[in-house]
Amino acid sequence: MSALRELAPAKINLGLTLGPLREDGRHRLVTVMQPVALCDSLELIPAEIGSSGDRTLCPGVEGENLVDKAVARFRQASGWSGAAVQIEIEKKIPVAAGMAGGSADAGAALRLLSRVSGISDEELLMAVARELGADVPGQLQPRRYLASGAGEELRALPEAAPFGILVVPSDHGLSTANVFAEADRLALPRSIAELESRQAELVGALAAGAAFAPPELLVNDLEPAAVSLAPELAWTLDEVRSAGAEQALVCGSGPTVIGLFGELDGARGAALALSGRTPAPFAVEPWYPTVMPNANSDGATA
Repeated sequence: MSALRELAPAKINLGLTLGPLREDGRHRLVTVMQPVALCDSLELIPAEIGSSGDRTLCPGVEGENLVDKAVARFRQASGWSGAAVQIEIEKKIPVAAGMAGGSADAGAALRLLSRVSGISDEELLMAVARELGADVPGQLQPRRYLASGAGEELRALPEAAPFGILVVPSDHGLSTANVFAEADRLALPRSIAELESRQAELVGALAAGAAFAPPELLVNDLEPAAVSLAPELAWTLDEVRSAGAEQALVCGSGPTVIGLFGELDGARGAALALSGRTPAPFAVEPWYPTVMPNANSDGATA
């Protein structure tokens, strides 16, 4: 078996409308998922001789890795009994940042396993992805999606006109579960009727490939909850607006803040203006499946 490689692009949420809890404990939502050219790199190789099983290596990241679950569930669901594998991850996507880094890695791992096993059953892969988490289905074949349900129901959207994204990471993580719980405490979820209305409005606004929706639709309902748990985010949002962003919002459940610009150069200029922050902000472009970034590059620019 020769080494196989896959890139795992990060994801940003271009707005997120939060709805009520489902019976499975997940919230209903409507969001636009946009992959960006900031990528982890995964390599699958044979496990070392004498290894007791599959293994995931991710230097600098502690604790259980979603890729471990992806490998185990793929074997169970597919019946594949191939030799043990080792998946090595080079991290570029910030951890616990609301950019779906773990889900991106799990999606890339499933693509690697499909390649090495010769099993290309799309329904099986999607079923495994849904078991792993609400963000993983959209990372199985990354592209711009309108996501509904809890994030697992996907409608492909046209590729957008080029635009720039300023990414302002934080050195303090936010638990997704805690942010959703705070959203419930603040009574932020909307009705199902409001979700359905927002979904229709977003489809209409983005059908022609607009870079992003109008300001009234480009709202993250989780933002007040994230700011409640991490008040410093309010200052960061103001900084991003002052740097010239057309729109600034918390990305997903945070704590990353993004600023949207009509062109990449605008995002680059803003990153330079805010370069005194730690971690350093950076500019990035949307990622498209037809334009694969170089496997040796993270795609981001300072």
